[in-house]
Amino acid sequence: MIDFEIGAVQERFADIVWANEPVGSGELVKICEKELKWKKSTTYTVLRKLCEKGLLKNENGIVSSIVPREVFYSAKSEQIIEESFEGSLPSFVAAFISRKNLTAQEAEEIQKMIDAFKKED
Repeated sequence: MIDFEIGAVQERFADIVWANEPVGSGELVKICEKELKWKKSTTYTVLRKLCEKGLLKNENGIVSSIVPREVFYSAKSEQIIEESFEGSLPSFVAAFISRKNLTAQEAEEIQKMIDAFKKED
C-alpha cells in the first residue's frame, strides 16, 4: 500500500497539478497565485516536498505526477479503512451509507460495481 502522508494544503496543490499536468512550473506558480493566493516561493517549496515524497516530478521545468490521482486516492481510502475500520470494507460501507439515504440509482450503481469486481472463490 502506498503511504503518502501529506496535509490538506499539499493535497490541494497535488490536485492542481493533476488537473493541469503536464504544466510548466511558471504556469503552476500563476495558477497557485490565483487559486491559493501563494507566492512563488511557497509554490516551489510545496512542489519540492511533494517531489521528495515521490508523488510529483519537476523535469526541465515541466511538472507532472509520478503517482496518478486515482492511485493516490485509492491508497488513501485503503489507509482510512485500515486505520479506522480495522481493514473491514463492509464496516466502512455500512458507516458511510448509514448517514446517507441512497437513491435507487446509487444503490444500483454500487451493486454493479460490486458485481464487476467480485472475485471468484
